[in-house]
Amino acid sequence: MPSVQAPGLAAGSRPAGSRINRWLGHRAAKPVGFVLALLPFAWLVWAAFANQLGANPAEALIRSLGDWTIRFLVLVLAITPLRTVTGWVALARLRRMVGLFVFFYACLHLLAYAWFDMEFSVPAIVDDVIKRPFILVGFLGWLLLLVLAATSFNRAIRAMGAQRWQLLHRAVYAIAGLAVLHFFWMRSGKNDFAEVGVYAGLFSALLGWRLWRWLSKPRAA
Repeated sequence: MPSVQAPGLAAGSRPAGSRINRWLGHRAAKPVGFVLALLPFAWLVWAAFANQLGANPAEALIRSLGDWTIRFLVLVLAITPLRTVTGWVALARLRRMVGLFVFFYACLHLLAYAWFDMEFSVPAIVDDVIKRPFILVGFLGWLLLLVLAATSFNRAIRAMGAQRWQLLHRAVYAIAGLAVLHFFWMRSGKNDFAEVGVYAGLFSALLGWRLWRWLSKPRAA
């Protein structure tokens, strides 16, 4: 793969950047990334069977899957800034896969809630969505993720056109806001907002970087 250097990087940093781009561009990069992204799920499955999830394993499983959903959401939003700042352009190859893992963990989070909390009772789930705002917000976030996952493939891009597709996939910013609000309301019962503040800060920084880039672009007269 040809050497790529990001603008503004020192000349001495070029070999390291080129090497990382070669690694990321290697055909094994996606399978390795896929396996790494599955490790949290594999650990949770093992912990559940080995009785390592604490006194309330159902709650621990639901919350852990929610935590991994929001972590992968941070990761997918961090790819573009990291690629731009470091010059690791081959990171773009992994963005779709990471985005689909956000949806994967969100589906598992919803499945665990429907199974352990609601026992797959559709009326009970509907009633819970209506009565509890943080469940409603989380469900809305999942619906948006469903739309993005369903349109994440090349055929959808061709059918919609690149501009409309990009506009639709900016819904990821709304998903980030819904995720933080869902997490905030969930933790408000225990008055524990430390982790909420961390994720809110990360999302604010990542979205603020995008806003700064957009505002700094030259505008046509």
